[in-house]
Amino acid sequence: MAFELTSSAFKAGDTIPRKYTCDGADVSPPLTWADPPAGTAGFALVTDDPDAPVGTWVHWVLYDLPAAARVLPEGVPGEATLKDGSRQGTNDFRKIGYGGPCPPRGTPHRYFFKLYALDAALDLAPGATKQALVKAMEGRLKGQAELMGRYGR
Repeated sequence: MAFELTSSAFKAGDTIPRKYTCDGADVSPPLTWADPPAGTAGFALVTDDPDAPVGTWVHWVLYDLPAAARVLPEGVPGEATLKDGSRQGTNDFRKIGYGGPCPPRGTPHRYFFKLYALDAALDLAPGATKQALVKAMEGRLKGQAELMGRYGR
């Protein structure tokens, strides 16, 4: 089996349901993963939209997920530090936690949920940006799983 990221809310390449967007409840979708690489000590997640008119738009930054984690439930709270010790960063809406798809009218955008398996916990305070996370992950990556969904208005 391969390291894989899935959601019970939508299949890879399909439309992300309105509930998980700014046009709905704007809650994070449920995510599940399996078979991380051997030696994984924790996970990080970045969700972004490379089709945004201003360049790649970051919707979610989450890190220091425990190595035993295999699921993120629907509606992860927008708190800097979660009960399991995971930390959330600042998205491009300038908020902590998840900010759902909210594209301008026109062609649907692609939203990539990227889960990174890491060999160690990261020394990042809550509220870090994607750029800070990417820098902290340098040399620590054991594997990556990805799920892409689409949303348009």
